Amino acid sequence: MTSAPITDDRRARRNTAILAAAQAILGAQMPILFVIGGLVGAELSPNSCLATLPISLIVFGSMTTAPWLSPLMQRRGRRAGFVIGGLAGALGAALAMAGLLAGSFALLLLGSYVTGIYMSAQGFYRFAAADSASDAFRPKAISWVMAGGLGAAIIGPQLNKVVLDALALPFLGSYLAVMLLNLGGLLLFLGLDLPTGSPTDPQVAPTLARSRRTLLREPEILVAMLCGMVAFGMMNLVMTSTPLAVVGMGHGRDHANDIVSAHVLAMYLPSFFTGHLIARFGASNVVAAGLALLGFAALTGLTGTGLPMFYGDLVLLGLGWNFGFIGATAMLTAAHRAEERGLVQGLNDMAVFGFVTLASLSSGGLMNCSGGLPAQGWISVNTAVFPALALAGGALFWLRLRRRRLATNAP
Repeated sequence: MTSAPITDDRRARRNTAILAAAQAILGAQMPILFVIGGLVGAELSPNSCLATLPISLIVFGSMTTAPWLSPLMQRRGRRAGFVIGGLAGALGAALAMAGLLAGSFALLLLGSYVTGIYMSAQGFYRFAAADSASDAFRPKAISWVMAGGLGAAIIGPQLNKVVLDALALPFLGSYLAVMLLNLGGLLLFLGLDLPTGSPTDPQVAPTLARSRRTLLREPEILVAMLCGMVAFGMMNLVMTSTPLAVVGMGHGRDHANDIVSAHVLAMYLPSFFTGHLIARFGASNVVAAGLALLGFAALTGLTGTGLPMFYGDLVLLGLGWNFGFIGATAMLTAAHRAEERGLVQGLNDMAVFGFVTLASLSSGGLMNCSGGLPAQGWISVNTAVFPALALAGGALFWLRLRRRRLATNAP
């Protein structure tokens, strides 16, 4: 059974505008937290190898939140989940402030994990925009919400430049700003008019779905998951260490904010045409382009530690993530049946964000514990990208050969 087709998009347009604003305003906290997370971690951690652990805990919190937050929104509505996310973001920032004031690394980590609940909720904004949209308007709704990420890329780093040293204790103003962004952003959700469930999702008999073991033996699914893991994980590996490397090489914190801002813009801006590229050239070709861009990003990072190299590395990294991750998502959605969607996407998200957590944890160790000097750490971080890219690229090449062989042998 499916719901009746939606013919009037006035409600969807209003919801989309609100969610795009939420993506820009509440989402502005993520660039701030990713800029300061490693820097604060370096100050409070007992071991410099653990400097990026606060960022890792945000990602880990998001990974462990999705399994319970999504069913809760199915029962109670999207607004309930978004309010929980905003409150968690404010609480996470408050805990981090307390950790900073008390010099407690443990409190900082607890705040980071709670912030992960917000990060998970934010991931559902684009799906919420699609819930009340017609088939024709749905792609536009998703694109407009993603466009809010461009606003976050500008607002977050520029706001952080103003508040980072505004209070007596460095970084305290940044966490205060994050708390206020969350509390103020909650008012946006009062205007949402969303259905309780997901009316656009077909209700299909679950008995038709294949088992986890069978699905994970499907080459198309396995390669799509692997490429998504590598694209997101390697982006996170380099991006997490960037503020440490920029400041460590004698550049200012404002430069770190501007570089991260350029990176986030590069992540989201191509989204307006990535879908068209996938439709024209195929998802696997777009993934291959994304992996190549990630490789060029790492090569750029290895050429030096001047500001142009940092900007080039992070912009190419954002573009590579966009093509690689969105292309892998398109591959995945084409590789399973409708009744398997929840199971496959759940397995994929667990694998992707689990790998991202490991990449984030590794980032601090590579940056701070692989040579002693920031330049040596930055070389280690960028060099570590290539084995993962070789694995994903080799799997993608094998899949293409398999497709050709099957097409040749087809009657």
